[in-house]
Amino acid sequence: MRFYSLIFIFIVISFLPSSNSVAQTDISEKDTTIISPMPKGLLAAPVGGKTDTIKIKKTLWEPNPKRAGLYAALLPGLGQAYNRQYWKIPIVYAGFSVAGYFLVKNSKEYNRYRKAYIGRINNPYPTDEFVKIYTDINQLKQLQDDYSRILNLTVLFTTVGYTLQVLDAITSAHLKNFDISRDISLRIKPVATPYGDAGIGLVMNF
Repeated sequence: MRFYSLIFIFIVISFLPSSNSVAQTDISEKDTTIISPMPKGLLAAPVGGKTDTIKIKKTLWEPNPKRAGLYAALLPGLGQAYNRQYWKIPIVYAGFSVAGYFLVKNSKEYNRYRKAYIGRINNPYPTDEFVKIYTDINQLKQLQDDYSRILNLTVLFTTVGYTLQVLDAITSAHLKNFDISRDISLRIKPVATPYGDAGIGLVMNF
C-alpha cells in the first residue's frame, strides 16, 4: 500500500512542470496573437525598437495668388489656367473678342467722320463720302464727337474687364487655400452649466 502511494506522488510531481510549461506556452501564444487596432490614416513605423505612429496627411495642390495674378496680367486667361479653372478661359477670350470688335469698329467710324470733318474745314468744295448725306459740317462734328465718346467708353470697359480677370485669378487662388473642412462648423446644442442647470449654447469649432 505504501508502495502504491509513492508511485502516485511521483506521477503527480512528474506532471506539474509539464502543466506549467503548457500554461506558459498558451500565454505566449496569446500574447503573440494580440494585434492593436490602428486607425485609418496612421502608418506604423519602428523607431528605437518601439512602434510609433506617423500620420499620413494628404497634400492638395495650392496655387500662389501672386503668381496667378502675374500670369493673368501677362496674358489674359493664363492666371485661370494656372488655377486649373479651364472653363473660365473661353469666357475671358469671348469677352476680349467682343471688346476687340467694338474697339476696331468704333475706331474706324471715328476716323471716317473725323477725316470728313477736317476735309470740309480746309476745302470749300468737299469730295468726301458724306457729301450727299450730310450737308452741314456741324453734323459731321457731332458724329465725330459721338464716336469719340463711344470709343473712349469701349477702351474703359476693356480695361475694366482686363482688371477683373486679374482679380478673379488672385481671388480664386486665395479661395482654393481656404479651409472648408468639417472642422469648421457652427451649431446649436444643449449644454450644461457649472451650476447644474441646462440650457442652449452656440458652439463654434475651429
